[in-house]
Amino acid sequence: MSDAQPDEKNSNKEEPTEMNEKKEKNQQTNDVEKEISETTAAENEFENDFEKLQKQLTESETLLGSYKDQLLRLAAEFENFRKRVEVDKADFVKFSNEKIIKELLPILDDFGRALTTGKTNLDFESFYKGVELIYQKFYKILEDKGLKPIDSVGKEFDVMYHDVLMQIQRPDVKPHTIVEEVERGYTLHGKVIKHAKVIVAAESQNGSDPEQKN
Repeated sequence: MSDAQPDEKNSNKEEPTEMNEKKEKNQQTNDVEKEISETTAAENEFENDFEKLQKQLTESETLLGSYKDQLLRLAAEFENFRKRVEVDKADFVKFSNEKIIKELLPILDDFGRALTTGKTNLDFESFYKGVELIYQKFYKILEDKGLKPIDSVGKEFDVMYHDVLMQIQRPDVKPHTIVEEVERGYTLHGKVIKHAKVIVAAESQNGSDPEQKN
């Protein structure tokens, strides 16, 4: 009886060791399973993110293709618009005088009739009056378009409005006064489009002023 008691004590000592080993193995197993589970979850999350990125990339490529098509269409439309503008601009320049030419055509017809009549009718006075009427009609059209003659005779020479053809001695007027208009000048809406060609009084040779003599 006394010999069996020590064996029971040793047996009791070994049981906790085996239990600890089982616990450690179970813990290791749990750790491995947990690690596997976490790895699997990470892989699943990565796959989900990858699929999302692929989807976004596909959508971006589709959107990019759509923008590219729109850009090409806009470029083509702009090129067509530019060509139309060039054609319209050329037509505008070509036909810009159409309106005034239409208004002048009756004047041309009047001149034609006057010349035809002048060949058979030798009445100078009636011919002159007919030409005068044509002139007045022609002048009225130009005046309505903003044309005005430049008054020159008796005015002081102004380089902005006049071109001097020559100077002559005129002791009865002040120097630089316009004494004769060779060609009339004109303005269009205030802008000089043709300078008047004039003859002006020269400086007096003795340097005296005609107004001082008076």
